[in-house]
Amino acid sequence: MEQGKEAEQAERRGSDHGGEYLTVFLDGEAYGISILSVREIIGMMRITPAPETSESVKGVIALRGKAIPVTDLRARFMMGHSEDTYRTSIVVVEVQSARGRVPVGVIVDAVSEVVNIRGTDIEDAPWFETPYKAHCILGTARMAGTIMILLDIDRVLDSEELNLFYPPRKIGSSQRNRRHKPRPNL
Repeated sequence: MEQGKEAEQAERRGSDHGGEYLTVFLDGEAYGISILSVREIIGMMRITPAPETSESVKGVIALRGKAIPVTDLRARFMMGHSEDTYRTSIVVVEVQSARGRVPVGVIVDAVSEVVNIRGTDIEDAPWFETPYKAHCILGTARMAGTIMILLDIDRVLDSEELNLFYPPRKIGSSQRNRRHKPRPNL
């Protein structure tokens, strides 16, 4: 009876996060990013440094005429520096900001494959000594004898950093008044 309740609770917890995940590697460990957040995968390219940002924010890239901020996941998770290789990639994801969904590039050591993970195969996120790491993790999934850490990509960059690149829109008094004035008949 008790095991049935535990299985039901585990299914309820994981069912929210089941789906397809892009497998990426950092420091030899597998991480998953929901495929619903991934826009594209590109090779490393020139990154223009951004002043007054954290160590993990490397700068911006120009992609199809738009400046996209780029963060290094190794630095973000305090894993130390690693030299770029031919497998190092930038995964362009869409994250939630004050402006809605916006593109952000994340640097990873390598990209592997898209895997389908059932909600019942996902366990709660483990507890870490640093609260930052814990809130970026949706849970863990066992895959072919290894554990994949599933990332909550919306929480990898904090709102202050996102606001540097995508500041919240402010409606000035002239814009507010203009929104409420009737339009002239043409």
